[in-house]
Amino acid sequence: VAEIEKKITEAFEVFDRESNKTVDVREIGCIVRSLGCFPSEAEVHELVAKVGEEEPGGFIHLEKFLPVMTKVLLDRSYQPIPEDVLLHAFEALDENKCGYITKEDLVKYLSEE
Repeated sequence: VAEIEKKITEAFEVFDRESNKTVDVREIGCIVRSLGCFPSEAEVHELVAKVGEEEPGGFIHLEKFLPVMTKVLLDRSYQPIPEDVLLHAFEALDENKCGYITKEDLVKYLSEE
């Protein structure tokens, strides 16, 4: 647990621009994802709600974030999509079955589809 808490604290400190053990609530998703978790935006909002009340100005304090995030990591919440599922999705987008997707097609799928 101590090792996990150290990892969380280090990730948190990257976004603690004023070195006062707080981060902007809008940075929580980046912190969580930097720790190898992949929550949706809705899940990030749920996580922020679990952390509890924000400090004035929309900041989250490390002491409130640490126990919630420790539980997330211990429970292995927000795991990435399995590699075979991603591969299947890319194969479905590879209409010509050439083994790759062009940049243009990827941009089109991500912005239009």
